[in-house]
Amino acid sequence: MKTQQEIFAVLTDILVEEFEIDQDDVALEANLYQDLDLDSIDAVDLVVKLREITGKKIDPEAFKQVRTVEDVVNEVSKLVTE
Repeated sequence: MKTQQEIFAVLTDILVEEFEIDQDDVALEANLYQDLDLDSIDAVDLVVKLREITGKKIDPEAFKQVRTVEDVVNEVSKLVTE
């Protein structure tokens, strides 16, 4: 999982499988909270799933600024390229 496209594909799978979000609703500009209807507990679960997949520790502080699917892709991309 190196490119932003690969990260987006994995993130889409997680959102569809784990959070029962319609795949058509998952877009880079989609807001996690308003458009995809995630709550703070879902956000924590998402961080845990991403940590399992990347094997990297995700700083909750960095993740607090995340609002859109694209923000998540960018954060994960930074992690996996460190």
